[in-house]
Amino acid sequence: MDWFYFSFASALFSALAAIMEKKILKTEKAFEFTVVLTLFNAALAAMFFPLVNLSKIPPLTYEVVFFKTIINAMAFLCVMYAIKNMELSEALPLLALTPGFVAIFAFLGLGEALSIYEAAGLLLLLAGVYMHGIGAGQKLLGPFKAFFYAKGHRYVLAALSLFTVTAVLDKVVLGSFNMEPVAFMVFENVFYAVAIPVAFFMLGGKAKSLGPVFRNSGKIIIALAAVTITYRYAYILGVKLSHSVALALAVKRTSVFFAVVIGGRLFREGNLKRRIIATAMLVIGALLIL
Repeated sequence: MDWFYFSFASALFSALAAIMEKKILKTEKAFEFTVVLTLFNAALAAMFFPLVNLSKIPPLTYEVVFFKTIINAMAFLCVMYAIKNMELSEALPLLALTPGFVAIFAFLGLGEALSIYEAAGLLLLLAGVYMHGIGAGQKLLGPFKAFFYAKGHRYVLAALSLFTVTAVLDKVVLGSFNMEPVAFMVFENVFYAVAIPVAFFMLGGKAKSLGPVFRNSGKIIIALAAVTITYRYAYILGVKLSHSVALALAVKRTSVFFAVVIGGRLFREGNLKRRIIATAMLVIGALLIL
């Protein structure tokens, strides 16, 4: 059960990170903030480099980790845009749908049968989405239309699709390639610090726009970087020790419940009771799938 404790610790630190991100994003732009955070993350991760045994890492592993990091970087950026443009209790619960996306992909793409628990979990996820999106005066299918078309939801949908891919690649790197967790954590965060800034400048970002982020939010971003490194490393250990990457991911996704309950109250967000109930349904549904 060691995997559970690492995954649960990752969930707690991930919830704390989400609350800190929302606080920062109230004043900072999402892309600029993400660039600065990845630089601090890489600096902290590089401190663990002496613990990495390069001789045990096959050359192909670097390519897979870099490819996975690019996809994960896009997903992370989508989450930051979602948190920037939506209330925390509105954006985060939908990320608990990741195991459901994995199960549906396995059913449709790989022909894997759905167990009764997976079917029940998917139904509970649908109920959670409905509860999450329901509003006064809506028609019967209104919540589902809101899920696909509401402002900000496109970022969540993109992140869910990308996280489905990276969840599989995590297990490939840690299982099939047997990469050590500390090496994975170091290279993943260093690759983040390459991919995201390069994308920022290629899309027209200016270095001078990063300066105010350093000056205004530098201290809290440094603290956030430490929290981020902690939850990512704990999750990597959970995946490494678990027989199922989806199981470790589902436990980590309980972070959304803690973030919604604490962050929603902290930021005095609307419809909080309904969103907490919906979040609980989504998290339980994700766990049932497994």
